[in-house]
Amino acid sequence: MLAGAMEVKISKRINDIIKRDGKVMLSTTRESFPFVPDHGDGDFIYDAAGNRFLDFSSFVSVYNLGVNANKQIRNSIKSQVDKLSHNAFTDYYSERPVRLAEKLIRMMPRGFGGRVFYSNSGTEANEAAIKFARIFTKRSYLMSFYGAFHGRTGGTLPLTASKAVQREHLGPFSNVVHAVYPDPYRNIFNLDDEGELSKACIDYIEKNIFAREYPRKEIAAVFVEPIQGEGGYVVPPKLFMKELRRLADESGMLLVSDEIQAGYMRTGKFLAMDNFGVQADIYTMAKAAGGGIPFGVTITRGSLGDIPAGSHANTFGGNLVAVAAAEASLDYVTRNMAALQKGVKKKGAYVMRRLQKMKENFEIVGDVRGIGLMIGMELVKDKKSKTPATEAQGEILKRCFYEGLVLLPAGTSTIRIIPPLTIDEKHLENGMNILEEVVRKVNAETTKK
Repeated sequence: MLAGAMEVKISKRINDIIKRDGKVMLSTTRESFPFVPDHGDGDFIYDAAGNRFLDFSSFVSVYNLGVNANKQIRNSIKSQVDKLSHNAFTDYYSERPVRLAEKLIRMMPRGFGGRVFYSNSGTEANEAAIKFARIFTKRSYLMSFYGAFHGRTGGTLPLTASKAVQREHLGPFSNVVHAVYPDPYRNIFNLDDEGELSKACIDYIEKNIFAREYPRKEIAAVFVEPIQGEGGYVVPPKLFMKELRRLADESGMLLVSDEIQAGYMRTGKFLAMDNFGVQADIYTMAKAAGGGIPFGVTITRGSLGDIPAGSHANTFGGNLVAVAAAEASLDYVTRNMAALQKGVKKKGAYVMRRLQKMKENFEIVGDVRGIGLMIGMELVKDKKSKTPATEAQGEILKRCFYEGLVLLPAGTSTIRIIPPLTIDEKHLENGMNILEEVVRKVNAETTKK
């Protein structure tokens, strides 16, 4: 056992649950290790056999405030359930969703104003943004980026270009074009200078997309993740976002910031786009915004105006239980904003220091990057070739699991480090100790071959 690790034993019950799952459930994206969560609180999760795990996944960046949210959020949910759960908010009026919208708008950049639309997930929030952008601009085409992940449903899948399996057999896809996202570690231009890389990516849009595919006057919106999530936790240069904002303004396109994974304090700021000194025209949020309950929100710039009545709606958007969770979560964030910002900055810097040392010491660690507590470690077979080490990624995730540390992959060979923002510093250190020792062993085994 490693220092700070927990001994994990897989019970017959866990194996039985996994077997039953395989018989009745369609495949999704489950990991190769046998993780069957049962209950948890704070920094820890327990599986169906009672094994305790330290959470470095925030359950796909949903539990930003700790596993199973926190007591205030849970109490808010319980209280609302006893009053009314479903309120058909797109047909009838209700105060609580309006109050939450007012609070969300106050979190937007100065001068943004805002109008709010609720849904049930990130992909729905993005689908709403697609429709709103087309309504506001009277244009039909859209642009996003290679490596992007904006959802897997019919409306958002054309924007997504993360992995081919996500789009296989589902085309044709129309009205969407993809541009090059500026990855400082891997880019088709082979540029190391981030300023030159940013300019090359913008030039690609102007000289190829606008000149050869879609005229700029026909593109309604450009969708972008401030930090690419599923694409590998890629952090773009600051200049790129500023240039993209300029390009959008000059072209009459709306800039849509997909904050679903990167937002909600994950980077130390409520909106990840704020790290780049840029305002979007539409923001989409989900995951952590619901405090553990399915919830999506699309927020449009106030100056864009309203949409025609009946042009978009849903059944469960503004559901009172989801809104109760979201409001309690947001109230916690606003009350503890300074402490959260300080904590994310300090903890993120600690993780980056540890990972930088690992990059120096281990051949398989090719790159480390991130902002706040949204951090990725990209694995390679060797630093010279930068060949993705996909097998090593899976092996490290599995071994960490058996040492009591839960992590998630991203991209082709990246491991994401996204613990709860409220994680205890000692627990963070223990988790990094486990990760480092596992990487040390896998590195030694890999470099022998």
